Amino acid sequence: MQSLNVKVIIISLVLTGCFFPAIKKAAAQERPPSFFREDWKETPPATPVTQDHVANKDLVLSLHGPGKDGIRKSNHDKPADDPFYIWSGETKGNWAVSLRHVTQNVDLQGQSRIKWRARQSGFRFMRPIIKLANGTWLVANGYDDASGDWRECEFIVADLIWYRLDIERMIEGRRVATPDLSNVEEIGFTDLMTGGGSDACSRLDWIEVWGKPVVRPSQPAK
Repeated sequence: MQSLNVKVIIISLVLTGCFFPAIKKAAAQERPPSFFREDWKETPPATPVTQDHVANKDLVLSLHGPGKDGIRKSNHDKPADDPFYIWSGETKGNWAVSLRHVTQNVDLQGQSRIKWRARQSGFRFMRPIIKLANGTWLVANGYDDASGDWRECEFIVADLIWYRLDIERMIEGRRVATPDLSNVEEIGFTDLMTGGGSDACSRLDWIEVWGKPVVRPSQPAK
């Protein structure tokens, strides 16, 4: 009889919502923190974008692909709210931008997310890329396509399908069924295409990554 009473009490608590705050709190505690965010410095436009344009002092910028020298940090006087952003319109080949924390890698398992504010034109589909701790580069099937104005796009990493990426030629390869996302060294973006001016390009205002920090093994002295 006592066991039955306990079950009745538990069911009553669940139905009245008394358990929900505790459940929500536990779920929130498991969500990964913001690992990094990059907004780019509000300094004059330049081609190519360089480390001097990185606003977050904990991040290191890398440019990739045949078109890397054409990746521009851009901005316009009008409209008044035009952001300082990365622009691919002048790239002469496929390109990519990646960012690496100076001391830490990141665990992108579980509820990790990649989010950015961007605006693509033409047939451009901008995709997340990552570099695993073992040196393997991957590009995601998820993408952010053309839009008439700036918009935010969020990728749940667990929902993405990953393909090998030739980081020198910036061309996708075979699908990787179960990549180890527990130790990721760099995160970035690409549309895997050549720039075509304002009518055929990708633009990125900011990027933010949520994931659990991972201690990066120290590199042997050279």
